[in-house]
Amino acid sequence: MGFIVRLLITTVLVVLLANILPGVHVDNYTTGLWVAVALGLLNMFLKPVLVLLTLPATILTMGLFLLVINACIIQLGAYFVDGFVVNGFWYAMLFSIVLTFCQSIVNGFLQKDEPRRG
Repeated sequence: MGFIVRLLITTVLVVLLANILPGVHVDNYTTGLWVAVALGLLNMFLKPVLVLLTLPATILTMGLFLLVINACIIQLGAYFVDGFVVNGFWYAMLFSIVLTFCQSIVNGFLQKDEPRRG
């Protein structure tokens, strides 16, 4: 699945979840697109560093500390993107969990339709 398709899926999910979940607000679809780009870049460049630095805490909590890292990435994205507001850490964690769950469901459906290589 192409990068553009995943970006558009994330954009639609961000806007839908912002309308459903309390404590998360997105102004419009353009802001949703910028949120998707910001989250993609933060997950690509910053998240690996944070995971490496917090490896002892992640091992101690059997991976649950990754939820905290994801919530921090969401809050950092809200800091960088105007029009994207998250009203606290717990709302960021809820948004992160639901967004990841929805992305995995949509990606699972889309990967079934793709022809397999090999």
